[in-house]
Amino acid sequence: MDQNKKNPIMPIATAIWLIDNTALTFKQIAEFCGMHELEIKNIANGEVAQGIKPINPILTNQLTQEEIDRCSNNSRAILQLHKDDTDCLLGNKKVKKVTRYTPIARRHDKPDAIYWLLRTYPDIQDYQIIKLVGTTKTTIKAIREKTHWNMKDIHARDPVLLGLCNQMELDSVVKDLSSDNKSKLDAAVVTEEA
Repeated sequence: MDQNKKNPIMPIATAIWLIDNTALTFKQIAEFCGMHELEIKNIANGEVAQGIKPINPILTNQLTQEEIDRCSNNSRAILQLHKDDTDCLLGNKKVKKVTRYTPIARRHDKPDAIYWLLRTYPDIQDYQIIKLVGTTKTTIKAIREKTHWNMKDIHARDPVLLGLCNQMELDSVVKDLSSDNKSKLDAAVVTEEA
């Protein structure tokens, strides 16, 4: 068995499905699942892996029916994973980004981070603050207009140091801001020349 070869997700469950639903040899299934041929034989005999629900590798985009047919017709052929493991897990669909959970103890730090972002980068857009800190437009507007209910206790503090975002995310937003400002300056220069 090749150590660098990628195995399917949940190899035992995949092996059970392949044993039950294909005419593949134990050796082919063992090589595909990264297991020993005797393990596959024991699974087929019902000696091990009882109670494990089989997983269809076709539905998880790990194999195609054509690949199974190709290897069923040639006992020397080796099954190849259809896609990368991450594609299999995602079902070949785009995943909606999940909002970041902020512990209750840190939620009171969000207004401080918003205030710091607004003071440090006055041109920052609401959607960028929401992306970095995970807040609402209402809170941003209240802090920007200094009408937040707790404005007297809000102090500008770096969101990275507060742990609300990481430095790479902040740098990405700053880069976007600088490119936006550069394009605005270029547009202003073109307007003056005209």
